[in-house]
Order: sequence, then structure tokens, then C-alpha cells
Amino acid sequence: MGVLDLVCHHYPEKVSQGLPVWRLAMAFADPQSVTINAVANTLPRTSSGVGSGVFTKDDGTVRLSVAHSSGKRTRHTVRIDFSKMAPNPLISAQNILYSMSTYLVVDVPVTGFSIAEQKQIVDALTGYLTATSGSKTTQLLGSEN
Repeated sequence: MGVLDLVCHHYPEKVSQGLPVWRLAMAFADPQSVTINAVANTLPRTSSGVGSGVFTKDDGTVRLSVAHSSGKRTRHTVRIDFSKMAPNPLISAQNILYSMSTYLVVDVPVTGFSIAEQKQIVDALTGYLTATSGSKTTQLLGSEN
């Protein structure tokens, strides 16, 4: 019995509603880990929904979100939100919370690209940004075009 057969057997009402099988069959492992500035951050799952999951560091400073949506096209999103306390540039004795996020969105038609082909394009982009010690990422963040 394949994954599709198991999903159809265990969730017939969902399949009959036309929900995509990827929304029913798999989930990222719990916990996830992301490394920022050579520090591994353990992120236990803090939320789970249809087509989405959130993993958050115990102090709330790092959050990994994974989401999928479908319609005329299918979108897969992975996002990291990061926050830190740092001095206020106007009042040096005061710290304020700063935050940033970065994410990757894969937007594909419902048919026409295999998972392997989609991965090749994602690998091309991430490889481009990380090659030569991340020089293209540095150029991007420096507002070069």
C-alpha cells in the first residue's frame, strides 16, 4: 500500500473534499534545527494546521514556519523570523526589540513540474546565493542589482 492509498484509506472525507494529498500525508520532524551565526537553535513544533507548521525557540527569538497553499498555482513557503534586543540608536541606555524575516517561496503550476524539477530550481537559487562564501547574498543585502 502506497502513501496515496494510506491517505485515501485513513482520510476519505478529506480526499473526497478535494484537499491535496500533500496537506494530509506528511509533516516536518519535531523538533527542527536552524543554525544562525554558527549557533544551532532547536525549534520544537509550536503550531500545526492544515498545510502549515510552526517551530519556535523556547525564548521566542527564532521561528521557522512552513506553509503550503493551492489554487490555480501551488505555493510552498519556508520562513525564518528572528528577533533580538539591541540598543536604541536614539537613547543608548534603552534596549529595543528588533526583528527581521527571510523566506523562500516556491510558486508552481498545479501540473507541469515534477518535485525533482522543482528541487533543481530551488537548488539553483540557494546555490547561487551561497556560492563564493555568500557573496551574492551580501550583494543582495547591500541593495545591488
